[in-house]
Amino acid sequence: MKKLNEVGFSQRIRLEWLAYTADLVLAGYGKKEIKAALEELLKDKLSAGRDKPTRGNREKAISVLLKIWVSPPKNLVAFRDDGLELLRRLPREQHLPVHWGMSMAVYPFMATVAEVVGRLLRLHETVTWAQIQRRLQEELGERATVNRAAQRTVRCFVDWGVLEDTERKGVYRAAAARWIEDEKLMTWLVEAVLIASDSEARPLSLLVSAPALFPFVFASPFIDVSKSAGRLALFRQGLQKDMVVLLGRG
Repeated sequence: MKKLNEVGFSQRIRLEWLAYTADLVLAGYGKKEIKAALEELLKDKLSAGRDKPTRGNREKAISVLLKIWVSPPKNLVAFRDDGLELLRRLPREQHLPVHWGMSMAVYPFMATVAEVVGRLLRLHETVTWAQIQRRLQEELGERATVNRAAQRTVRCFVDWGVLEDTERKGVYRAAAARWIEDEKLMTWLVEAVLIASDSEARPLSLLVSAPALFPFVFASPFIDVSKSAGRLALFRQGLQKDMVVLLGRG
């Protein structure tokens, strides 16, 4: 069973909210200004909560958005900066994998749900919520918090266009996979998988086809670690296995 320190990714986050947040960072706005802009954006979309000890959905969603693109953990700042540069350089229709990778790196729970969905889709044309729930319970235990967060995360996948609802409630199919050709983006996504998995090293062949990256297909089975600004290294284990190592963790 996996150890889960924080669910975190527990709200239904729209892709356009992530894009809006990243655009504000790229425009040079500070955290206080971005938080105010998100409050305005979401004021008619999410409840704020009234006189409750727990935070409202709006505040929780804003916290997620800020942590992903504005104030990630210190060890992910350079990774975030590279993600922002990808957003700046790539056309907007290619931004989904960048938001996906950053969300996975900051919130490993999201990556765990994606991995479960990806593994199931390799076995079946469709996947049910009951199957996802059962696999997550096997990995993380039976916790109401996990169940609620996973439901919202799966709905995010539908909202983001990587899963599709079917005519049967609670049954999903994969949307058409996105083809990724940009070398730096491929390398950056491999790094995201390593970060989210809390692994120091994994075989390259497993990383480029990681179940957590089920919405995407890499144009090449190889990556150029020089494009990771020194955060990744590649070494040969045995005669044929290439390993990718995440350097300078923490």
